[in-house]
Amino acid sequence: MQSTPSHDVEAEAAVLGACMYQAAVIDEVRQALEPGDFYRPAHTTIWHALLELRQQGAPADPIALAHHLRSHGDLARVGGAPYLHTLASAAVAGSGAEYYADIVRHHADLRMLQSTAIRVLQGATAPGADPAEVRSLLATSLSEAADRARRSSAGRLQRYAVDGWSFVADTQATTEPVWGTPGKAAWASGESLMLVGPPGVGKSTIAQQIVLARLGLIAQVLDMPVREGEKVLYIAADRPSQLARAFTRVVHQADRDVLRRRLVFWSGPLPASLNTEPQLLAELAAEHGADTVVIDSLKDVVGKLTDDEAGLAYNNARQQLLRDGVELLELHHQRKQGPDVSRTQRPVLDQVYGSAWYTAGAGSVLFLSGAAGDPVVHLHHLKTVDDEIGPLPVIHDHPRGTSRVDTSLDPLTLLRQTGSGGLTARELSTQITGENKPSTADIARARRRLEALTKSGHAIQETGAGGGTGGGQATRWKATSRHITAVS
Repeated sequence: MQSTPSHDVEAEAAVLGACMYQAAVIDEVRQALEPGDFYRPAHTTIWHALLELRQQGAPADPIALAHHLRSHGDLARVGGAPYLHTLASAAVAGSGAEYYADIVRHHADLRMLQSTAIRVLQGATAPGADPAEVRSLLATSLSEAADRARRSSAGRLQRYAVDGWSFVADTQATTEPVWGTPGKAAWASGESLMLVGPPGVGKSTIAQQIVLARLGLIAQVLDMPVREGEKVLYIAADRPSQLARAFTRVVHQADRDVLRRRLVFWSGPLPASLNTEPQLLAELAAEHGADTVVIDSLKDVVGKLTDDEAGLAYNNARQQLLRDGVELLELHHQRKQGPDVSRTQRPVLDQVYGSAWYTAGAGSVLFLSGAAGDPVVHLHHLKTVDDEIGPLPVIHDHPRGTSRVDTSLDPLTLLRQTGSGGLTARELSTQITGENKPSTADIARARRRLEALTKSGHAIQETGAGGGTGGGQATRWKATSRHITAVS
């Protein structure tokens, strides 16, 4: 039998220290903990003092706490003012208080069950023991344990629960883009963006431009606006030195103050894999006050990408972060492709490496296809938020670390170049994909883009005729005269 009751003094210190940094944290912790949950009597006394200060609306920092304990004759008994400052240093800015409280409660539950087991064992082995009395003792003890579990879980079970009408009515009718425009978002607020592709096609190059836009240093990436944020945490788990060199291409001395205040890099591996500690991602964001997190890349923060349990655990980490109001950009890799795969072939979600749960939980998935070092790659929108973006031919300027859309394959540009002849959906698809026999899906995408140009007034549609003895005639689209004149 264990000689020392179950406990974790460091977790107790972290909880108390977090409460000293921010009095509001006390309200969260008190939903999970009861005064008797602390193993050290001094910690119980300090917790009582924190609750009293919170009730009075007073500060809970070490100075105020020391004054309160001194006035009640308890300061020396808990270790004096130096010990309060030691506790305060055990946590930073209230980060992870609820997580540490769960640890404290876990050990308190075990101590309670251990105590119950001892009492039941003593009752069952006492001379003249009555089985009915032992069963009654056991039932009462288990009932008390169940009541305690419900009390300590009440806060956690209510925190994110809302009534049905509020859930529906308070949800925005339209998607708010982080990157893109309403109705055509590459990255939607509250949902993660996964940027996928083989090595060397410029995933990090595009990611660093999005980061600069979130910091307000540039306005657009690939001709799409990026909403400015507050602070970015960039987890550079994969080749941080190379990433640092890449950033030197796009930042300048004038950006120094912004980068110091609003951009934080985590270099190298995380303290633990996110599939083993899903709460770690949200804790990191809270620790650094970030409203945007970039993971570069997934293979370096998850233990085994092909394992479905790891995928589910990572999605748990992702959703916890998003629930806290933090935006998430994930860089990821594709499966290895055979030599017979066409480089112009449209990628599919199955080409994303690892468990399907990674893409299933993402809000948007963009895929960069091409070969390492290619100056021109293609961006495909494999999982959309609303309307599909692209495919877009992307030109990387590697020396400058910038990217732009190749407008020579823009549907409106191609339409203008044909003059009065116009294009069918099949002809447009052939020019965009480079395939002589484009797939039915590619033709359908080309048709949607032409219909969008018609709706915006940039094109007119001449409806074709069905087949017969003389054959059919496909629907054609032509650029409107006013737009042809404007660019001539």
